[in-house]
Amino acid sequence: MWGICVYLHIIYWLKSKLVENQYTSERKMTMRFIGDYGAKTDAKGRAFLPAPFRKILDAEGEKNLVLRSDVFQKCLVLYPESVWNAQLDSLRAQVNQWNSKQQMMLRKFEADAEPIELDSNGRLLISKRKLQYAGIESEVRFLAMVDRIEIWSKQALEELMSSTDDLGHEMEEAFGKVDN
Repeated sequence: MWGICVYLHIIYWLKSKLVENQYTSERKMTMRFIGDYGAKTDAKGRAFLPAPFRKILDAEGEKNLVLRSDVFQKCLVLYPESVWNAQLDSLRAQVNQWNSKQQMMLRKFEADAEPIELDSNGRLLISKRKLQYAGIESEVRFLAMVDRIEIWSKQALEELMSSTDDLGHEMEEAFGKVDN
C-alpha cells in the first residue's frame, strides 16, 4: 500500500512539473521578428541577415541558428536554436515511437536541419543544396514569421504574395466563422 502511495505521489509531482514547464516556456516566448527585407547572396552563398533580425537575436542571447527547408513551400526556415528545440520537443511529444511512419517523418524532419552561425559581419552561409531547393540564385528575401525567419527567392516570394486571393477574405474564412 505504501509503495502505491509513493508511486502516485511521484506521478502527481511529475505532472505538476510538466505543467509548470509548459507555462514557463510559454511565458518566455518573447522573441518576435517583424518585417520583410531584401538581400543578395555572394558567390559562396553568403547573405547578410538583416540588422533588425540580428538585434532581436542579440537581445535574446541567441547565438546558434538552425536552417531547414520548409515542409510546405519552396523556401528555407531559419530558427533560433531555442525555437528549433521547442519545435522538436513538440514534434517528438506527438510522435509515437512504435509507429514506423511517424518515426520516418521525424527522421526526415531532423535530417534536413543544418546548424548555422553568423560570421563576424552578420552573414550566414547557405549551402548549395538549400539554395537550389529554394530556387535562390542571387536576390533573397528574409520574411519574418513570428519566432522564425523564412528565406525566399525574391521572385518566388513576389509571385506568392501577388496572388489574387484577398487577405481579408482569407482571414474571415479562417477565423470569422461564428459557431451557433
